[in-house]
Amino acid sequence: MGLLVDGKWQDAWYATKPSGGRFIRKDSSFRDWVTADGSAGPTGIGGYKAQAGRYHLYVSLACPWAHRALIMRALKGLEDKISVSVVHWLMLEHGWTFADGPGVVPDTVYHARFLHQVYTAADPYYTGRVTVPVLWDKHTGSIVSNESSEIIRMLNSAFDESGAEPGDYYPATLREEIDAINARVYHTVNNGVYKAGFATTQEAYEEAVVPLFDTLDWLEQRLAGRRFLLGDSLTEADIRLFTTLIRFDAVYVGHFKCNIRRLVDYPNLFAYTRDIYQWPGVAATVNFEHIRRHYYESHRSINPTGIVPLGPVLDFTAAHGRAQPAAASLPRAHVLRHAG
Repeated sequence: MGLLVDGKWQDAWYATKPSGGRFIRKDSSFRDWVTADGSAGPTGIGGYKAQAGRYHLYVSLACPWAHRALIMRALKGLEDKISVSVVHWLMLEHGWTFADGPGVVPDTVYHARFLHQVYTAADPYYTGRVTVPVLWDKHTGSIVSNESSEIIRMLNSAFDESGAEPGDYYPATLREEIDAINARVYHTVNNGVYKAGFATTQEAYEEAVVPLFDTLDWLEQRLAGRRFLLGDSLTEADIRLFTTLIRFDAVYVGHFKCNIRRLVDYPNLFAYTRDIYQWPGVAATVNFEHIRRHYYESHRSINPTGIVPLGPVLDFTAAHGRAQPAAASLPRAHVLRHAG
């Protein structure tokens, strides 16, 4: 793990001491948008028109943030319109690399060995973390965006006139509610598992893990009477939640100490995760070898031996029954809060 400082690579882990042991995620740096006509998006500048073959996506199959983009690319049928490169799961002193390995897809655009070389190709003096996903513009030779939440909205709508599959996963009538759910899920679940896992004090860990399970309890109840978070239709909110849930028991329960309950202990959430996993195109984006090996082999400050556990054994292909969700769910026990 590392970062670039004025375009120079430095191998450095997250500094949590100044924040009292708390992991604080930095905002993304590249925030331009691809739009149907090339006009400016909500942030950044214009000039990025949606065109088949123009854009390239850099992802990790291990990373939940990059996984969002892969799912949206598949749902919208953009595989032949937006090319992709997949980094190696092992992220150590050089950060993300394109070393040979099962599932790795080399950089066919810039032919980089390391992902940080893609960042400095866009900005020779870039300072910041080198993260995925990255949406690259082949025409201008630069990064459009490295913000996953905005990339999936581009993929959702910008290419509709360029041959994308129909389907709107951020419909105008539901946007206010989607945004509200996204905000809670991001802070307490998507980023919450990282705040718990990367915490370096007991206080910081408990500040993260208690809200995480409060939200999982809330989601379990919400899904008792509806198939998806907003009703019968799959939306962006479901995609953003799914990429954390699919990793929960395999990684976050053990590696990040998010072990008050497991995903399989939540009947509705587990069935919901299986439902989305079985949605056409989604299962092909899930790679548990990359997921398990990345976390357990890369985070040496958490798992110094690099040993990857063989379990748990999970079956996301089993029947889920979410087309007719249960009418109710028994109340779950509240998270026990530290009283010492």
